[in-house]
Amino acid sequence: MDRGQLFRTIEELVLCHSPSGNEIEVDRYLESAFRALRLEFHQDAAGNLLARLPGRDPSKTLAITAHKDEIGGIVKSINRDGTLSVRKLGGAFPWVYGEGVVDLLGDNQIVSGVLSFGSRHVSHESPQKAHQEEKPLLWTDVWVDTKRDRVFLEAAGVRPGTRMVVGKHRKKPFQLGDYIASYTLDNKASLAILLALAERVDSPAINLDLVASSQEEVGAIGAMYYAGRARPDALIALEICPKSEEYPVDVDRNPVLLSQDGYGLYDESLNRSIAEAGQRVDISLQRAVLSGFGSDASIAMKSGHVPRAACLAFPTDNTHGYEIAHLDSIEGCAKVLEEFCRDSSWL
Repeated sequence: MDRGQLFRTIEELVLCHSPSGNEIEVDRYLESAFRALRLEFHQDAAGNLLARLPGRDPSKTLAITAHKDEIGGIVKSINRDGTLSVRKLGGAFPWVYGEGVVDLLGDNQIVSGVLSFGSRHVSHESPQKAHQEEKPLLWTDVWVDTKRDRVFLEAAGVRPGTRMVVGKHRKKPFQLGDYIASYTLDNKASLAILLALAERVDSPAINLDLVASSQEEVGAIGAMYYAGRARPDALIALEICPKSEEYPVDVDRNPVLLSQDGYGLYDESLNRSIAEAGQRVDISLQRAVLSGFGSDASIAMKSGHVPRAACLAFPTDNTHGYEIAHLDSIEGCAKVLEEFCRDSSWL
Protein backbone atom coordinates (compact mmCIF):
# COMPACT_ATOMS: atom_id res chain seq x y z
CA MET A 1 0.00 0.00 0.00
CA ASP A 2 1.71 3.21 -1.14
CA ARG A 3 1.32 6.47 0.78
CA GLY A 4 -1.42 7.76 -1.50
CA GLN A 5 -3.46 4.59 -1.18
CA LEU A 6 -2.95 4.55 2.59
CA PHE A 7 -4.21 8.15 2.82
CA ARG A 8 -7.28 7.34 0.70
CA THR A 9 -8.12 4.27 2.79
CA ILE A 10 -7.87 6.24 6.02
CA GLU A 11 -9.97 9.03 4.50
CA GLU A 12 -12.71 6.59 3.54
CA LEU A 13 -12.69 5.07 7.02
CA VAL A 14 -12.72 8.46 8.78
CA LEU A 15 -15.80 9.47 6.79
CA CYS A 16 -17.67 6.43 8.12
CA HIS A 17 -19.39 7.48 11.32
CA SER A 18 -18.91 4.94 14.12
CA PRO A 19 -19.60 6.25 17.63
CA SER A 20 -19.46 3.56 20.30
CA GLY A 21 -22.48 1.29 20.01
CA ASN A 22 -23.55 2.64 16.59
CA GLU A 23 -20.82 1.36 14.30
CA ILE A 24 -22.96 0.22 11.38
CA GLU A 25 -21.50 2.55 8.75
CA VAL A 26 -17.91 1.43 9.31
CA ASP A 27 -19.09 -2.20 9.56
CA ARG A 28 -20.41 -1.98 6.02
CA TYR A 29 -17.13 -0.56 4.77
CA LEU A 30 -15.08 -3.30 6.45
CA GLU A 31 -17.40 -6.05 5.27
CA SER A 32 -16.99 -4.84 1.69
CA ALA A 33 -13.20 -4.71 2.10
CA PHE A 34 -13.05 -8.24 3.54
CA ARG A 35 -15.22 -9.56 0.70
CA ALA A 36 -12.94 -7.90 -1.87
CA LEU A 37 -10.01 -9.74 -0.28
CA ARG A 38 -12.02 -13.00 -0.34
CA LEU A 39 -11.63 -13.49 3.37
CA GLU A 40 -13.99 -15.45 5.54
CA PHE A 41 -15.33 -13.24 8.31
CA HIS A 42 -18.23 -12.94 10.69
CA GLN A 43 -19.70 -10.52 13.21
CA ASP A 44 -20.09 -11.83 16.72
CA ALA A 45 -22.75 -11.03 19.30
CA ALA A 46 -20.71 -8.10 20.69
CA GLY A 47 -20.40 -6.45 17.28
CA ASN A 48 -16.78 -7.38 16.57
CA LEU A 49 -15.93 -8.08 12.93
CA LEU A 50 -13.53 -11.01 12.84
CA ALA A 51 -11.53 -12.38 9.90
CA ARG A 52 -9.44 -15.51 10.51
CA LEU A 53 -6.34 -16.36 8.45
CA PRO A 54 -5.57 -20.06 8.99
CA GLY A 55 -2.05 -20.73 10.25
CA ARG A 56 0.42 -23.40 9.33
CA ASP A 57 0.07 -24.51 12.95
CA PRO A 58 -3.66 -24.28 13.71
CA SER A 59 -3.25 -25.20 17.39
CA LYS A 60 -2.31 -21.63 18.38
CA THR A 61 -3.89 -18.24 17.73
CA LEU A 62 -2.60 -14.67 17.61
CA ALA A 63 -5.18 -11.88 17.67
CA ILE A 64 -4.54 -8.38 16.34
CA THR A 65 -7.21 -5.82 17.17
CA ALA A 66 -8.08 -2.35 15.93
CA HIS A 67 -11.18 -0.79 17.42
CA LYS A 68 -13.95 0.47 15.17
CA ASP A 69 -15.54 3.05 17.41
CA GLU A 70 -14.85 6.75 17.71
CA ILE A 71 -15.51 9.16 20.55
CA GLY A 72 -18.37 11.63 20.43
CA GLY A 73 -21.47 12.46 22.41
CA ILE A 74 -24.76 10.98 23.47
CA VAL A 75 -28.07 12.83 23.73
CA LYS A 76 -29.26 13.13 27.32
CA SER A 77 -32.44 15.10 26.73
CA ILE A 78 -34.42 17.10 24.18
CA ASN A 79 -35.36 20.50 25.54
CA ARG A 80 -38.64 22.28 25.00
CA ASP A 81 -37.12 24.64 22.44
CA GLY A 82 -35.80 21.70 20.38
CA THR A 83 -32.19 22.05 21.49
CA LEU A 84 -30.45 18.96 22.83
CA SER A 85 -28.39 18.39 25.94
CA VAL A 86 -25.49 16.02 25.26
CA ARG A 87 -22.88 14.24 27.34
CA LYS A 88 -19.54 12.72 26.41
CA LEU A 89 -19.17 9.32 24.80
CA GLY A 90 -15.62 8.18 25.46
CA GLY A 91 -12.90 10.76 26.03
CA ALA A 92 -14.58 13.68 24.23
CA PHE A 93 -14.41 17.35 25.29
CA PRO A 94 -16.63 20.09 23.81
CA TRP A 95 -13.79 22.63 23.57
CA VAL A 96 -11.86 20.20 21.34
CA TYR A 97 -14.68 20.15 18.78
CA GLY A 98 -15.49 23.84 19.04
CA GLU A 99 -18.71 25.35 17.80
CA GLY A 100 -19.62 23.73 14.51
CA VAL A 101 -21.70 21.15 12.73
CA VAL A 102 -22.33 17.79 14.38
CA ASP A 103 -24.36 14.85 13.11
CA LEU A 104 -27.02 13.16 15.22
CA LEU A 105 -27.46 9.53 14.18
CA GLY A 106 -31.21 9.20 14.55
CA ASP A 107 -33.00 5.88 14.24
CA ASN A 108 -34.61 6.99 10.97
CA GLN A 109 -32.26 9.64 9.59
CA ILE A 110 -29.16 11.68 10.33
CA VAL A 111 -29.97 15.18 11.57
CA SER A 112 -27.30 17.86 11.53
CA GLY A 113 -27.07 20.53 14.19
CA VAL A 114 -24.61 23.02 15.62
CA LEU A 115 -22.70 22.36 18.82
CA SER A 116 -23.30 25.71 20.50
CA PHE A 117 -21.65 27.59 23.35
CA GLY A 118 -23.67 30.83 23.31
CA SER A 119 -22.88 34.38 22.20
CA ARG A 120 -19.60 36.16 22.92
CA HIS A 121 -21.10 39.64 23.15
CA VAL A 122 -22.32 39.25 26.70
CA SER A 123 -21.65 40.68 30.14
CA HIS A 124 -21.07 38.94 33.43
CA GLU A 125 -24.85 38.60 33.71
CA SER A 126 -24.62 35.73 31.19
CA PRO A 127 -23.05 32.37 32.13
CA GLN A 128 -21.12 32.33 28.84
CA LYS A 129 -18.91 35.18 30.08
CA ALA A 130 -17.22 32.93 32.63
CA HIS A 131 -16.09 30.53 29.88
CA GLN A 132 -14.32 33.39 28.11
CA GLU A 133 -12.24 34.29 31.14
CA GLU A 134 -12.42 31.96 34.10
CA LYS A 135 -13.38 28.30 33.76
CA PRO A 136 -13.26 25.41 31.29
CA LEU A 137 -16.18 24.56 29.06
CA LEU A 138 -18.00 21.39 30.15
CA TRP A 139 -20.67 19.29 28.45
CA THR A 140 -23.20 20.66 30.95
CA ASP A 141 -22.54 24.14 29.55
CA VAL A 142 -23.22 23.42 25.86
CA TRP A 143 -26.08 22.29 23.65
CA VAL A 144 -26.87 21.19 20.10
CA ASP A 145 -29.15 23.47 18.10
CA THR A 146 -30.89 21.84 15.13
CA LYS A 147 -33.52 24.58 14.57
CA ARG A 148 -36.03 21.74 14.44
CA ASP A 149 -38.98 21.15 16.72
CA ARG A 150 -39.55 18.12 18.93
CA VAL A 151 -42.06 16.64 16.45
CA PHE A 152 -39.46 16.62 13.66
CA LEU A 153 -36.76 15.19 15.93
CA GLU A 154 -39.07 12.45 17.17
CA ALA A 155 -39.93 11.48 13.58
CA ALA A 156 -36.21 11.35 12.74
CA GLY A 157 -35.63 9.02 15.68
CA VAL A 158 -33.52 11.49 17.63
CA ARG A 159 -34.01 10.65 21.32
CA PRO A 160 -32.11 10.22 24.57
CA GLY A 161 -29.35 7.77 23.70
CA THR A 162 -28.86 9.03 20.13
CA ARG A 163 -25.16 9.27 19.27
CA MET A 164 -23.55 12.54 18.21
CA VAL A 165 -20.35 12.86 16.15
CA VAL A 166 -18.47 15.62 14.34
CA GLY A 167 -20.25 16.53 11.10
CA LYS A 168 -19.00 14.52 8.15
CA HIS A 169 -17.86 17.52 6.10
CA ARG A 170 -15.63 18.59 9.05
CA LYS A 171 -13.98 15.16 9.27
CA LYS A 172 -12.37 15.02 5.84
CA PRO A 173 -8.60 14.48 6.39
CA PHE A 174 -5.92 16.52 4.72
CA GLN A 175 -2.24 15.93 4.12
CA LEU A 176 0.58 17.98 5.65
CA GLY A 177 3.56 16.76 3.64
CA ASP A 178 4.36 13.33 5.10
CA TYR A 179 1.61 13.69 7.71
CA ILE A 180 -2.12 13.12 7.82
CA ALA A 181 -4.36 15.38 9.92
CA SER A 182 -7.92 14.48 10.84
CA TYR A 183 -10.47 13.76 13.51
CA THR A 184 -10.77 10.08 14.48
CA LEU A 185 -7.38 8.81 13.36
CA ASP A 186 -7.95 7.02 16.63
CA ASN A 187 -8.74 4.51 15.49
CA LYS A 188 -9.58 4.64 11.79
CA ALA A 189 -5.88 4.61 10.86
CA SER A 190 -5.48 1.39 12.87
CA LEU A 191 -8.31 -0.16 10.87
CA ALA A 192 -6.35 0.74 7.73
CA ILE A 193 -3.37 -1.16 9.19
CA LEU A 194 -5.65 -4.14 9.90
CA LEU A 195 -6.84 -4.12 6.27
CA ALA A 196 -3.22 -3.92 5.05
CA LEU A 197 -2.42 -7.03 7.10
CA ALA A 198 -5.48 -8.79 5.70
CA GLU A 199 -4.17 -8.07 2.21
CA ARG A 200 -0.51 -8.93 2.78
CA VAL A 201 -0.27 -11.77 5.28
CA ASP A 202 -0.27 -15.11 3.53
CA SER A 203 -0.08 -18.38 5.45
CA PRO A 204 0.80 -17.05 8.92
CA ALA A 205 2.76 -19.27 11.28
CA ILE A 206 -0.30 -19.77 13.52
CA ASN A 207 -3.95 -18.84 13.23
CA LEU A 208 -4.30 -15.09 12.88
CA ASP A 209 -7.51 -13.41 14.01
CA LEU A 210 -7.87 -9.88 12.65
CA VAL A 211 -10.44 -8.28 14.93
CA ALA A 212 -12.15 -4.96 14.25
CA SER A 213 -13.32 -4.56 17.83
CA SER A 214 -16.41 -2.75 19.07
CA GLN A 215 -16.91 -0.22 21.87
CA GLU A 216 -13.28 0.13 22.90
CA GLU A 217 -13.74 3.77 23.89
CA VAL A 218 -16.27 2.83 26.57
CA GLY A 219 -14.37 -0.05 28.19
CA ALA A 220 -12.97 -2.37 25.49
CA ILE A 221 -16.27 -4.23 25.52
CA GLY A 222 -15.77 -5.96 22.17
CA ALA A 223 -12.22 -7.10 22.86
CA MET A 224 -13.22 -8.42 26.27
CA TYR A 225 -16.03 -10.44 24.71
CA TYR A 226 -13.80 -11.80 21.95
CA ALA A 227 -10.83 -12.68 24.17
CA GLY A 228 -13.02 -14.20 26.87
CA ARG A 229 -14.43 -16.69 24.37
CA ALA A 230 -11.69 -17.25 21.78
CA ARG A 231 -8.87 -17.35 24.37
CA PRO A 232 -6.07 -16.42 21.93
CA ASP A 233 -2.49 -17.20 22.96
CA ALA A 234 -1.57 -13.53 22.56
CA LEU A 235 -3.30 -10.28 21.63
CA ILE A 236 -1.71 -7.23 20.02
CA ALA A 237 -3.68 -3.99 19.93
CA LEU A 238 -3.12 -1.39 17.23
CA GLU A 239 -3.38 2.10 18.67
CA ILE A 240 -2.31 5.71 18.71
CA CYS A 241 0.40 6.93 21.09
CA PRO A 242 -0.04 10.46 22.51
CA LYS A 243 2.67 13.09 22.10
CA SER A 244 3.17 14.98 25.35
CA GLU A 245 5.94 16.45 27.46
CA GLU A 246 5.57 13.57 29.92
CA TYR A 247 6.20 10.94 27.22
CA PRO A 248 9.54 10.90 25.31
CA VAL A 249 7.90 10.21 21.95
CA ASP A 250 8.55 11.89 18.61
CA VAL A 251 5.76 12.19 16.05
CA ASP A 252 7.86 10.83 13.21
CA ARG A 253 8.07 7.74 11.00
CA ASN A 254 8.90 5.34 13.88
CA PRO A 255 6.04 3.42 15.56
CA VAL A 256 5.86 3.06 19.33
CA LEU A 257 5.84 -0.11 21.42
CA LEU A 258 4.26 0.31 24.84
CA SER A 259 5.73 -1.21 28.00
CA GLN A 260 2.97 -0.11 30.37
CA ASP A 261 -0.24 1.87 30.45
CA GLY A 262 -2.92 2.75 32.96
CA TYR A 263 -4.15 -0.85 33.11
CA GLY A 264 -0.83 -2.60 33.67
CA LEU A 265 2.32 -4.01 32.15
CA TYR A 266 2.59 -5.46 28.66
CA ASP A 267 4.43 -8.73 28.07
CA GLU A 268 8.16 -8.05 27.75
CA SER A 269 9.03 -11.24 25.85
CA LEU A 270 6.28 -10.50 23.33
CA ASN A 271 7.55 -6.92 23.02
CA ARG A 272 11.07 -8.20 22.44
CA SER A 273 9.90 -10.38 19.56
CA ILE A 274 7.95 -7.51 18.01
CA ALA A 275 11.01 -5.26 18.26
CA GLU A 276 13.14 -7.95 16.61
CA ALA A 277 10.61 -8.17 13.77
CA GLY A 278 10.99 -4.42 13.40
CA GLN A 279 14.75 -4.73 13.16
CA ARG A 280 14.41 -7.32 10.39
CA VAL A 281 12.47 -4.80 8.28
CA ASP A 282 14.71 -1.86 9.28
CA ILE A 283 12.18 -0.16 11.51
CA SER A 284 13.34 1.07 14.91
CA LEU A 285 10.55 1.18 17.45
CA GLN A 286 10.21 3.91 20.04
CA ARG A 287 9.34 2.82 23.59
CA ALA A 288 6.87 4.45 25.95
CA VAL A 289 5.24 4.10 29.35
CA LEU A 290 1.83 5.79 29.39
CA SER A 291 -0.45 6.79 32.25
CA GLY A 292 -3.82 8.10 31.03
CA PHE A 293 -4.28 5.36 28.45
CA GLY A 294 -5.64 1.86 27.93
CA SER A 295 -6.05 -0.51 25.01
CA ASP A 296 -7.94 -3.63 24.01
CA ALA A 297 -4.79 -5.58 24.87
CA SER A 298 -4.04 -4.23 28.34
CA ILE A 299 -7.68 -4.37 29.45
CA ALA A 300 -8.11 -7.94 28.18
CA MET A 301 -4.89 -9.07 29.87
CA LYS A 302 -5.70 -7.39 33.18
CA SER A 303 -9.07 -9.13 33.13
CA GLY A 304 -7.41 -12.52 32.68
CA HIS A 305 -8.80 -13.18 29.20
CA VAL A 306 -5.43 -13.38 27.46
CA PRO A 307 -2.05 -14.46 28.88
CA ARG A 308 0.18 -12.18 26.82
CA ALA A 309 -0.51 -8.78 25.35
CA ALA A 310 1.24 -5.98 23.48
CA CYS A 311 0.33 -2.64 21.97
CA LEU A 312 1.92 -1.26 18.81
CA ALA A 313 1.04 2.35 18.09
CA PHE A 314 1.74 5.24 15.76
CA PRO A 315 2.72 8.49 17.56
CA THR A 316 0.11 11.21 17.27
CA ASP A 317 -0.32 14.89 18.11
CA ASN A 318 -3.61 16.12 19.62
CA THR A 319 -4.97 12.69 20.52
CA HIS A 320 -8.77 12.58 20.88
CA GLY A 321 -8.84 15.88 19.03
CA TYR A 322 -7.73 16.99 15.57
CA GLU A 323 -5.00 14.38 15.33
CA ILE A 324 -1.78 14.50 13.31
CA ALA A 325 0.35 11.44 12.51
CA HIS A 326 3.17 10.53 10.12
CA LEU A 327 1.91 8.31 7.32
CA ASP A 328 5.13 6.27 7.43
CA SER A 329 4.58 5.40 11.09
CA ILE A 330 1.13 4.04 10.24
CA GLU A 331 2.57 2.02 7.37
CA GLY A 332 5.46 0.99 9.65
CA CYS A 333 3.06 -0.71 12.05
CA ALA A 334 1.79 -2.86 9.16
CA LYS A 335 5.30 -3.78 8.05
CA VAL A 336 6.40 -4.79 11.54
CA LEU A 337 3.36 -6.96 12.19
CA GLU A 338 3.51 -8.53 8.73
CA GLU A 339 7.03 -9.67 9.56
CA PHE A 340 6.05 -10.73 13.08
CA CYS A 341 3.32 -13.03 11.74
CA ARG A 342 5.83 -15.03 9.68
CA ASP A 343 7.05 -17.17 12.58
CA SER A 344 5.91 -18.40 15.97
CA SER A 345 9.24 -18.47 17.80
CA TRP A 346 7.80 -15.99 20.32
CA LEU A 347 5.38 -18.62 21.66
